[in-house]
Amino acid sequence: MSADHPTLPPVRLPADAELARDALAAPLLARAVRLARWAGPETRVDAGGELADEQLPEAAGVLGLADDEDGETWAGDAWRLAVDTGLVAVEDGEAEDLPGRAGPGENLALVTGGSPQDVLGLWLDGFDAVFADAAAPVIDDLDAILGEDGEIDVEALDWDPEAEAEFLEGVLGNLYLLTVSEGGAGDGPVPLPALAASMVVPDDMGEPTDDVLEQVSDAMMRLDEQFRLLEPIGLVEYQPVDEALMAEEGEEPAPPVDDEDVTRYGMVRLTPLGLYGIRARMLEAGLDAPAVGDLTEKGADALLDGIAGYPEAAAREETAAWLAGRDALAAARELLHAARGSDAGSPLRRLHCQQTLSLVGAEAEPAVREVLDDAELGGLARVWLAERGATDVPAPPESMIFWLAIDTIAAQLSSAGDLQELQELIEGLTGRHSGFFEAAWRVEHPATAEVLEAMGRLHRDKAAAKEARKAAFKARSRAGS
Repeated sequence: MSADHPTLPPVRLPADAELARDALAAPLLARAVRLARWAGPETRVDAGGELADEQLPEAAGVLGLADDEDGETWAGDAWRLAVDTGLVAVEDGEAEDLPGRAGPGENLALVTGGSPQDVLGLWLDGFDAVFADAAAPVIDDLDAILGEDGEIDVEALDWDPEAEAEFLEGVLGNLYLLTVSEGGAGDGPVPLPALAASMVVPDDMGEPTDDVLEQVSDAMMRLDEQFRLLEPIGLVEYQPVDEALMAEEGEEPAPPVDDEDVTRYGMVRLTPLGLYGIRARMLEAGLDAPAVGDLTEKGADALLDGIAGYPEAAAREETAAWLAGRDALAAARELLHAARGSDAGSPLRRLHCQQTLSLVGAEAEPAVREVLDDAELGGLARVWLAERGATDVPAPPESMIFWLAIDTIAAQLSSAGDLQELQELIEGLTGRHSGFFEAAWRVEHPATAEVLEAMGRLHRDKAAAKEARKAAFKARSRAGS
């Protein structure tokens, strides 16, 4: 009976300008920008566009990493990102044995002269490049995979690029879901073992087997390497696996069994920029990944349908943003018009319409009074007016009372809200109206039978539950006659 809900809960994102500042502050992109500004006519690159070895010490110095033992490695990584994102343009040498040259690329101008969206587009290109690096195989022994011709033997890598990318996409998707879900991690970090287990342990498995635990351990160590690569682009904040847990070099730690030690096995948190980046990849893949504020410029029909799967706080934030800047009376009329209908999602639309009207205030009253005689909206109109203390509200006909009761329960069932609250609603309605079920099965509402069946399942009084099931049977028989 529930309406179609978004695949994912809505995410709250900072403004684009704030995200763009975060993007430019990401260590890897910031270094890439500095190297792009340094690059000039004397900058030499090899045939693959990599910075020539003799240039690496100077590049590390430009980045303030001359005294860092990994300075040249960091400089090489930043240079590759600068090339991948168009911050640096590379010209091939005139002959194969001559080095190429490099200089500032067209995209460097976007850093200071582009819009926040331009900067975020640049960062997304960088994220894509780093993602590809993170999904690539780790080569510990290069000689072992070199063919007789000196080229890398891809088959010897035992690497499935599609599977590796899919696994990392899945991990980031799970981390995103854990972050945005109500009651999830929120702004807090997620233990690496839990994230690895979410990809390896079947949902219906009780106690994991030794083989599955070993797979979790393997996944943890792979993720440890990948998150170390993803952190400098600003996607995550990452606390790596404690190296002291390794009994011997190269040995993988077993998943923790002591919650007190879980932080030593790695902790990862998505940054706001990371949420933005993963959502962008999801949208590009065709997934439904809403963000609070998406519906602000859309009509009331899109608003009421769109917030159907939102948690209460997010729905309230979205509707408040939608109302801001709109004429209150016109908005109220648009909301009431959009709330009409007999489709499966209409009860929840009416519930959200009533909740949204509570944010409008007294200015909505003329629009609400206009629908007092409407069969679908008259009940919620009376409730709204009564809540505002109106004393001249006409009493509803009995048919409207029971129609509103069915509609309200149908909306609660669609929203998948708190079970105890729903039970209290059901028991309160049946307690206030003697002969409720005898009247309810006659209600001309498309969800009558389904609501009565649900009341039969949820009512904690056995006699009332039995009455509800009988009423549901009568409703179905009546509908089929």
